[in-house]
Amino acid sequence: MTDTDHVLHDLSDGVATITLNRPDRRNAMSEPMIEGLGELLRDSAGDPRVRALVLTGAGRAFCAGGDVQQFDADGGEGGGADEVDAAAVAEQVRHQELTVGRIDTFPKPVIASLPGAAAGAGLGLALAADLRIGTPRTVMATAFAAVALSGDFGVTWLLHHLVGPARARELLLLNPRLDGQACLDLGLVNQMVPEEELAERTHEVARRLADGPAVALTHIKRNLREVPFQTLSEAMRAEVPRHKECGLTEDHVEAARAFVEKRPPVFGR
Repeated sequence: MTDTDHVLHDLSDGVATITLNRPDRRNAMSEPMIEGLGELLRDSAGDPRVRALVLTGAGRAFCAGGDVQQFDADGGEGGGADEVDAAAVAEQVRHQELTVGRIDTFPKPVIASLPGAAAGAGLGLALAADLRIGTPRTVMATAFAAVALSGDFGVTWLLHHLVGPARARELLLLNPRLDGQACLDLGLVNQMVPEEELAERTHEVARRLADGPAVALTHIKRNLREVPFQTLSEAMRAEVPRHKECGLTEDHVEAARAFVEKRPPVFGR
């Protein structure tokens, strides 16, 4: 679905796997990677064969964020310009919507599988996923202040909502390097497994989601995405039509029958 080798795609048993593929640069973002990732997210969202998505990185990193080596070669992130270029701002906004925006609004469950560092913009990709699985080698860092940047790819918003304003300030201003256990303690990863078990555990969780009730999981995601901006009354009014729609699905009928028959349900038949 994409003509760049900076991002790879696989689809098996209802699970699409997208791999960021610049291991020599710790999977730092390139324009081909961003465009390719955006295309794959768009196409996977509309593909009925895809029931869950895994996002990971090749080699020993998830994504180091912006390519700082390229920034240096270009004379800085701004390319050595004297003032902010409105066209560059618009392009950066588009890149963020192609990637973090599409992960956040992806209609099916998304797992970020973290073999190593997720930093800067790469942290935004990881935090936009529904679930994150790491290992003792997993490292998270905001990284922006270390290169005299303020942050992009939604990291500020995502941290504010995931760990709260006080901890978000600490992570952005002081830029601590969080190891796997610290990420787990903060809730930035949901599970931590031995390094050699990461792929297997990720596949187990992805298959569980892919085998789940697709309509119900999609509506659960919509409820969760909207609820930070709603009052309780607004949230309850929004969730009822979705709940009722789920009640019309074959998956619901099967689940109720399986409950009565004391057996596991088989969804998506």
